Amino acid sequence: MSILVRPDDLSSPQVQALVGEHLAGMHENTPAGHVHALALDSLRAPGVNFWSAWLDGQLCGCGALKALGDGAGEIKSMRTRPPFLRRGVGQAVLDEIVRAARDSGYTRLYLETGTGAPFAAAHALYLRNGFAWCGPFGGYTATAFNVFMTKRLPARDNAG
Repeated sequence: MSILVRPDDLSSPQVQALVGEHLAGMHENTPAGHVHALALDSLRAPGVNFWSAWLDGQLCGCGALKALGDGAGEIKSMRTRPPFLRRGVGQAVLDEIVRAARDSGYTRLYLETGTGAPFAAAHALYLRNGFAWCGPFGGYTATAFNVFMTKRLPARDNAG
C-alpha cells in the first residue's frame, strides 16, 4: 500500500500527539533557546498548511509549509514516526509540500534544521531533492546548532 499524504487540520489527538513527539525530539537534540519548531497554535496560523502521512491506516509522519511572502515558503515540522523510518515517509511528505508550493506559485523553498547526527538523515533527504546549503533567512540567526537550506522551484507548467 502506498503512503497517503493529506491536508490535516490538526484536530485529532493522534496528530496532536505526533506534533508533540516532534517538539520533544527537537528539544532533546537542540539546546534550549535554539528550537524553532512550531507548536500546534502556530501550525494552525494563517499562511501555514499542514499535512499528515498515513500508511495502512496508521499515522506515520507529517510536514508543513509556511508562507514567507515574495513567492517563498518555509518547510516546517517534517517528522517520521520511528516505526516508519526508511520507508519513504519523509520523501512522500516532501513531495507533497513541493507540489503544493509549486501549485501556489512559490518560486523558492527554505528550511532551517538542526546539526549533528540526529539531523543527518534530514540533511541527506533535502540534498537528494535538490536543496542546497544557504545562509540564514527570515528572522533566523546562524548558530552552531542550526543550518539552512534552499531550493529554487521552476515555474509551474500551465500546459498540462
